[in-house]
Formats: sequence, structure tokens, C-alpha cells
Amino acid sequence: MKGLFKSKPRTPVEMVQHLHELLVFVLGNTETREKKRAEKIGELDKLLLDIRTVLFGDGQIEPNAEACAQVTKEFFQKDTFRLLINCLPSLDSGARQNATHVIANLQRQRVNSKVIASEYLENNLDIMDILVPGYEDSDIAWTYGAILRECIRHQNVARYVLESDHMKKFFGYLQNPNFDIASDVQATFKELLTRHKSTVAEFLSANYDWFFQEYNSQLLQSESYITRRHAVKLLGDMLLDRSNSAVMVRYVTSLDHMRIMMNLLRDSNKTIKLDTFHVFKLFVANHNKPPEIISVLVTNRSKLLRFFGEFNIDKEDEQFEADKSQIIKEIATLQPTDRPCQDLDSF
Repeated sequence: MKGLFKSKPRTPVEMVQHLHELLVFVLGNTETREKKRAEKIGELDKLLLDIRTVLFGDGQIEPNAEACAQVTKEFFQKDTFRLLINCLPSLDSGARQNATHVIANLQRQRVNSKVIASEYLENNLDIMDILVPGYEDSDIAWTYGAILRECIRHQNVARYVLESDHMKKFFGYLQNPNFDIASDVQATFKELLTRHKSTVAEFLSANYDWFFQEYNSQLLQSESYITRRHAVKLLGDMLLDRSNSAVMVRYVTSLDHMRIMMNLLRDSNKTIKLDTFHVFKLFVANHNKPPEIISVLVTNRSKLLRFFGEFNIDKEDEQFEADKSQIIKEIATLQPTDRPCQDLDSF
């Protein structure tokens, strides 16, 4: 008889409404007896998988555009997004993974040609104040990190994070002793500093002094070669981006910055050497070198020419060879200035 009264499958809207109810229950009933709470969380896990299937399809049937739009609209109308973020620490790893996929998909869904996730997040930017500090909790760090990267696909969200106090905390997060968490932080940090060109250029210009002071001391001069490797690669990506041309010009007029690059050229790691080379060449190619930079290059000329004469990479690269030849030529023909020479003993 039970089969005759089988419950009707929930519609996409009803799925999200029931998800909302379950999230409210789990968040608001922490004192509920363990068995009841476990049942609700189990139901929540299954429902997240069902919603994921609506959004992605099941491998045989493609997702229905109308059903996806209904899920998306309901999800953001009732603030279910925020509830899910807050509830993630209570879920198991499988449910967290499904939730991450659902949230990632919702960032891209269009309803009446509008990406409503962007509008929702602009009105709820404080959600970033939950996600970013998630890196301080090793249990939830990867989940919150993955969701944070999806959210900063929206320029208004990225701007909020860049302009917040959270940016200063990233320099600490990047040095997490847990390799996987540090790598996740690095992925987020890179996304923040490369995705939205105009916003990044504004941020770097407005925060130049403190940002590069932290970048140099915490990252480029870190004892961790992995931190140094990521940092010098990202620095090259930022400085070589046309949107950051004003920042690049300012950066390559600093003798302190060039000293750091010259020290990194001596790093034992080949990848760090090569990525440093791509930054160092900007100092040498600068047509308006300050006298103190010319002085250091001239004083260390023989060492630099010997270094670059022997500096090779494992594969043939015509651009690398052309850049190296240009650096050698530029250093070889530099004329000394009237300033006292400064020798870098470390090079």
C-alpha cells in the first residue's frame, strides 16, 4: 500500500524552499538531540545532491534551463545562499563538495539575461567577512576558499575584498604550514590580483607602499622557497600586465626592489631564477633609470655579465635568448654616473 501513496517529486523551487527550512533548523537547533539533528543533516546532504543534479544534469540528461533559473532565483531571493555558507562547517566533506559545486554554478546562472548572483553579492558583501577568515580554520579552509574564488569572479566582490582589511591578512595566510591550505590561499590571492584589471590597477596604485613592503618582506624574502616561487611569478604577472604600467614604472625605479631581484637571481631553484629574470629585465630595460640603479649595475657589471652569460634554461626559447642578449648589451654599455658606486656583496 505504501507504494500507492508515493510522494510527488519536489519542484526546483520546492527543493530550495525545503533546503532553506533544513538550513534554518540545523543552524538554530544546536541543542537538538543528536539523532534528530543527524537525520536532518543527512536529509540536507541528499537535497544538496538533488539540487546539484538539477543544475548540472545527471550525465545522461542535460540540465533544464528553466529549472536552473527557478533554483537560482529562489536561492537568492530567500537568502538561502547565506544560510548555506553559515551551515557548511556542520556538513560532512561530501555535502560540502556538493554545496561548493552548487554555489559555483549559481555564480554563472542567468535569469532574464541577468547574473543575479552579482546583484545579490553586491548587497551582501559582508558574506566575504565569513569566507576570508575561513582560512584560519583548517577544517573549512578549502571549502570556503573555493567558494571565495567563485565569488570574486564578480568585480564588485573583488573590489570589496581588495579594499578591506582582509588583504593584509592574506600575507599571513600565505605562510600557513599546511601546504594544501597555503596553495589554496595562493590561488585566491592570484585571482584577486589578476582577474579584474582596472580594479587591481586602482588597488595597487592606492596601496602601493604598504602592499609592496609586505610583499617584499613576507613573500619575496620568505624562507620558504615555495612562497618565494609563487610570489616572484605573480609579481611578474602583475608588472607585465599593461593595466599596471604605472605601477611597473614606479616599481622599477626602486633600488631596494632591484636588490631583492638580484638576490633572487642567485636562488638555487631554477624556476625562481627564470621568473626573477623576467622581472629583473624590467629594471635594466627602463630608459629612465635612477642614478643609484645605474651605479649598482655598473659596479656589478662584470658579475652580472658573467652570470647572464652562463644563465640558460632547459628548453630552447627564442624570446628568452633575445631578452637575455638585450640585458647583456644594456649592462655592457651602461655609462657610470657621478654617484658613489655601490657594490652588492651578495651577488
